[in-house]
Amino acid sequence: MKNFKIVKDNQKSLREKSIPVEFPLSMSDKETLNDMLEYLINSQDEKYLKKHPNVRSGVGLAAPQIGINKQMLAIYFVDEENVVHQYLLINPKIVSESVKQCYLEAGEGCLSVDKLHEGYVYRPYKITVKAFDLLKNDYFEYNFKGYEAIVVQHEIDHLKGILFYDHIDKTNPFKIIDAIRI
Repeated sequence: MKNFKIVKDNQKSLREKSIPVEFPLSMSDKETLNDMLEYLINSQDEKYLKKHPNVRSGVGLAAPQIGINKQMLAIYFVDEENVVHQYLLINPKIVSESVKQCYLEAGEGCLSVDKLHEGYVYRPYKITVKAFDLLKNDYFEYNFKGYEAIVVQHEIDHLKGILFYDHIDKTNPFKIIDAIRI
């Protein structure tokens, strides 16, 4: 696995829009995505973190966060029922979203953001995403809801140069709206 240097939110490149990935996929793009997945898996491993104290745990990673402004992202987490959620998405597009909103009660965090940004980030509770998934080596349309939808939207935002705290209401960060609390 490559040792990534996570791009921080004070870097201009994190605010730039990412370019679509061209097909056929290059070996470099495939390796990058697989390395991103491995990074996430390792970042959730307690033994790995003890050996690498500077690594922060993450559930999602977009290519701009490692200095590559291409539309690629990796997601990996294990839910409460021990179900593994993992995706290596290329050129993801949200094609539909619910009117119903949701938010993480504890707030969102980001590997690229060291400073605490308190407040609620409201996002659609359900989304449909079309993308090429490298793990399945094919195009797919995924329906995500709840926590998984939040993670996917957070990472797709990175591809657009948007950070989670851009969504927080500046005048009332903890404003309550009719939304599902997660």
